[in-house]
Amino acid sequence: MVSYIHKNKFDIASLLIRILVGSVFISEGIQKFLYPEVRGVGRFIKIGIPVPEFFGYFVASFEVISGFLILFGLYTRLAAIPLIIIMLVALSTTKLPILINEGFWEMAHAARTDWSMLIGSIIIIIIGAGKYSIDKYFNSSKNI
Repeated sequence: MVSYIHKNKFDIASLLIRILVGSVFISEGIQKFLYPEVRGVGRFIKIGIPVPEFFGYFVASFEVISGFLILFGLYTRLAAIPLIIIMLVALSTTKLPILINEGFWEMAHAARTDWSMLIGSIIIIIIGAGKYSIDKYFNSSKNI
């Protein structure tokens, strides 16, 4: 009984992490398309990303596609990899300058969502999609 309850909590927790990470990345990716001057290409120009016209939409596409894959639990671990890269680039290009120029607490405040998405994506790679996922369905059908 205890192991069932423990396992069920783990499955619910992995689902909630997937919902959090997937929905935030989907939203942020869509906003890069809707508001390119402030969230996408324009932002990439401002922070000095090379070829911002390409990378603005490239990153937005990965955020939306990977976000949906994580949300539904399909190729979940693989989908988390580009999101980790995106978060590492975001932290180094946008939050490191804040740390240098304005100090730790300003950076910590500005980085809270980036840090949460990075850690959430790492957790997804470690634990996988969990029971409530398309990955679980495909993996269990292979064992029949």
